[in-house]
Amino acid sequence: MASPSDVHALSRVPAAAPPTRRPSPSDGPGPETDLPRIVPRRHIGRLVTAAFALLLFAMAVHSVVRNRAFQWDVVGRYFTTAAVLDGLLLTLWLTAVVMVLGFLLGTPLAVMRLSANPVLQALSWGFVWIFRSTPLLVQLLFWFNIGALYPTLGLGIPFGPEFVTVRTVNLLGPTLTAVIGLTLHEAAYAAEVVRGGILSVDAGQTEAAQALGIGRLRTLRRIVIPQAMRSIVPTAGNMLIGTLKGTSIVSVLAVHDLLYSVQLVYNQTYQVIPLLMVATLWYVAVTTVLGAGQFYVERHYARGSARALPPTPLQRLRLRTARLRGRSGKATGRGR
Repeated sequence: MASPSDVHALSRVPAAAPPTRRPSPSDGPGPETDLPRIVPRRHIGRLVTAAFALLLFAMAVHSVVRNRAFQWDVVGRYFTTAAVLDGLLLTLWLTAVVMVLGFLLGTPLAVMRLSANPVLQALSWGFVWIFRSTPLLVQLLFWFNIGALYPTLGLGIPFGPEFVTVRTVNLLGPTLTAVIGLTLHEAAYAAEVVRGGILSVDAGQTEAAQALGIGRLRTLRRIVIPQAMRSIVPTAGNMLIGTLKGTSIVSVLAVHDLLYSVQLVYNQTYQVIPLLMVATLWYVAVTTVLGAGQFYVERHYARGSARALPPTPLQRLRLRTARLRGRSGKATGRGR
């Protein structure tokens, strides 16, 4: 039975507060339920630099477009003429042939350089040393005048009689001379590119292949080279673009490449600047296509090393579009 003192004490205990209800999104925004909005930091220097760069770019474009000395009507007239397109096709053909033959010769040279045979090492090093030390123009002129050193070329027993002989002048024309000179020059650089790619592969890969009883040639072809392509492709892509532009030097041999074809036209019309712009625009267009192809080849060989492949330009465009749609949706929701 409770005493009067206990009843008095219980009367002093404060009553429990009613449970508070959390605000729901349907209640609408209120001054007490709104969270503080995070405002991104403003980079004033970055904005000023971007505005200044855009101003310079706009001034450069305006000066090129409005300058009548470029004669853009003449550029458009000669851009797709038969002479220019024939020169472009020969330039592309030279680039493809030189790159293929250069790497076909450079890969054995790289393997010889990494070989334990000192004779093969010395021969490979000497080839790379000579053809990297000599300017390309000097090499082309040397091969163009090779007939002064060897008037005839023969096939027969070494250090013995020759069964078949042919005059060098009849055998080596300007186009074939350009292919030989460019290929030997390219092979010296390709050998170093391939050697660097092979050295980038972990030595444990070769040791594991040897432990499994896999032969050296098969190890190189199936294990080492595929992994070395990650290091070879970026440099090879730069070499490809450099070879495309370097083929213009064969114009000194009267090879009808893109530059020589353009020169033939402006030697007759005396419209030097617009015809040079025709060649420039074609070089830029082809280089852009090759650069895009290099990106996808690098992405293909990055599958074994990267967890997430870099997004393609189309994927980046879709991602940015989705972000813009999300921002516009949020802004519309806030406006409502």
